[in-house]
Amino acid sequence: MFSSCSLRLPVKDQVIHTRVSSSATTHPQAHASAKPADEEKYVLIWLLADTLHTGMVFPYDWLLESGFVPPENFGHPLYVSMSWGNRDAYVEKRWLSPWKAARALFTPSPAVMEIIPITWDVVDVVPHQRVYRKLLERDQGPKLAAFLNKCSRWDENDHPISIGPSSWGGGLLLESRYHYFFPRICNVWTVQAIEATGGKMNPWFGITANGVIRQAVKSPNDYEKVWNGPEEEADSGEAEDSGS
Repeated sequence: MFSSCSLRLPVKDQVIHTRVSSSATTHPQAHASAKPADEEKYVLIWLLADTLHTGMVFPYDWLLESGFVPPENFGHPLYVSMSWGNRDAYVEKRWLSPWKAARALFTPSPAVMEIIPITWDVVDVVPHQRVYRKLLERDQGPKLAAFLNKCSRWDENDHPISIGPSSWGGGLLLESRYHYFFPRICNVWTVQAIEATGGKMNPWFGITANGVIRQAVKSPNDYEKVWNGPEEEADSGEAEDSGS
């Protein structure tokens, strides 16, 4: 349980090749002038963090063209916010009781991967989070898509199984193949998602949200902070007040 292998979700790096039509990978609200000049080579991805939890945001079209299989009838947003964790914590949408929290941490418990559609600017949707971004080579997509596909159980129609609505934002909770327990918690999933996009991370130093961020902003990962979040803004304001 304390080896690096058991800490990680045991997802194999096998890329699944799927054919996606061009019409299925063009969002109706997308406009040519809004796309980067070198769009064929790069995409923007985002890392989100609050005090405890982390997640990622990806361009949805890019995931589809890379082979990601979404839940049925999911729609076609510009981006998707994704994270992973204990099923009870996502379903109950509030702090767990001490008993449930202890059980979730110290015994293998069911997990989910949350997928939430985003149709606006990422910072505008999650102003309560710290937000970081990275310009990523587009060809990193298939390995990421393979990782995300392997995180969920699939139904007889070869789509991820949804167990209900997301904790916010009109998305879905997808049944995970893998169990949640300490130290394999939500932030380890984020570490592996960053690794799947070519990042260099150590899961043992990424168990906390701050541990993920400390690694993500350093070379060779080089995530750039674009939004402080309310807690850091408050800390900054207190520092200015004390200095005045």
